[in-house]
Amino acid sequence: MKSTLVRQDSDKLADVVVRGMQEKKALDVVVLNLKELKNAVADYFIICSASSDTQIDAIARSVEEEVEKLTGQSPWQTEGRTNREWVLLDYVDVVVHVFLRDRRQFYALEELWGDAEIRYVEEETVPTR
Repeated sequence: MKSTLVRQDSDKLADVVVRGMQEKKALDVVVLNLKELKNAVADYFIICSASSDTQIDAIARSVEEEVEKLTGQSPWQTEGRTNREWVLLDYVDVVVHVFLRDRRQFYALEELWGDAEIRYVEEETVPTR
């Protein structure tokens, strides 16, 4: 029973992370579902791109704020804030990666976890008036 609750919690957390990314116009958001993979380090990897180091920081802070507000959780560990090319937020069951575009292409995490179920998140469009 506990594993079912954990999975539901990680599903909810993944949705909240995506919402936080979208708040700051993250690009190319991808959700890798690792639940069914043997030896996976988390339930989800959520990856997005940013067009500048300033946007990386804004996206990471937005994710942290949304997760804190809606779930009360803080990241277990955070990496990459000083070099601002790739920020990692580790929520244990959900690992968040915010990349500069060229760094994302270089590391190609989607290819490393090619067996994962991949969901491409549509960019939200703002209605015109």
